[in-house]
Amino acid sequence: MVAKIAVVIPSYKVKEHILGVIAAVGPEVGRIYVVDDCCPVGSGDFVEANCADPRVVVLRHQVNQGVGGAVMTGYQAAIEEGVDIIVKVDGDGQMDPALIPNFVAPILAGEADYTKGNRFYDLERISQMPKLRLFGNAGLSFLTKLSSGYWNLFDPTNGYTAIHRNVASHLPMAKISRRYFFETDMLFRLNTLRAVVMDVPMHAKYGDEVSNLKISQVLSEFLTKNLRNFCKRVFYNYYLRNLSLASLELPAGLILLLFGTVYGLQHWLFSIDSGQVASSGTVMLAAMPVLVGVQFLLAFFGQDIASTPRHAIHRRLDRSALSKDQA
Repeated sequence: MVAKIAVVIPSYKVKEHILGVIAAVGPEVGRIYVVDDCCPVGSGDFVEANCADPRVVVLRHQVNQGVGGAVMTGYQAAIEEGVDIIVKVDGDGQMDPALIPNFVAPILAGEADYTKGNRFYDLERISQMPKLRLFGNAGLSFLTKLSSGYWNLFDPTNGYTAIHRNVASHLPMAKISRRYFFETDMLFRLNTLRAVVMDVPMHAKYGDEVSNLKISQVLSEFLTKNLRNFCKRVFYNYYLRNLSLASLELPAGLILLLFGTVYGLQHWLFSIDSGQVASSGTVMLAAMPVLVGVQFLLAFFGQDIASTPRHAIHRRLDRSALSKDQA
């Protein structure tokens, strides 16, 4: 049985590139959803008037919902049509549709539930990336590893993705962030499903385009939301769904580290004011909780890294759905 593959193309101010992107989509794709996200230049109307590809369906938003909202609309349409794998490609020409088979192959092979692009595999080409963007991606990648639990991934803001229908249908689409935080929030939601996510090497294309990702947004929105998702993920995975040694190591480590830091700081300030040297017992009482607390935290993160999902779930979800239908 040949898998049905669809491509979702969010369309917002991409009138100059959208036809070229559609034309580059190969014959392995059976449906192309162009989602006009209340585009001010009428990208959806432009596609309908100038594209004769029978695979193309234009979907429209009456209110702009951001890239996340456009992708969710495409996902829902593909799920209703019975598509097996849904690929998301931007409409600005920065993503090569010829790579679609590379994103689909690990899912078809049962190795992954979700694949995403990674522009950092080729070290020779990394030098072409703007330095500010390179630094920002490194920082965002660490925050995303922390919040999503996918410690094996990089390049979190890369929007070239593919997902199996069974996994997409289990996503809480109404809760997923709609704008800049969309790709990162998707990874957090996928981890709560224990889906396997895999990076796919791809080359970066950089022209004269200006990134819409501003440093102020990284420092405020991304930092806050990543920390929020980290706390939620830890609660879901280590306390609500399961209890393990890591469930004890995290609070013990935090408590000991906090106690040792506060206790040591208090006595250090007292020594400065009074001129009295702290006793060796006082130093040990401050240092030991800090050292033991750090060890507990390192042990927790070691177990967290080891628990990265490694077995694809889309086939199990498919069997589960089949069993329910038969019942």
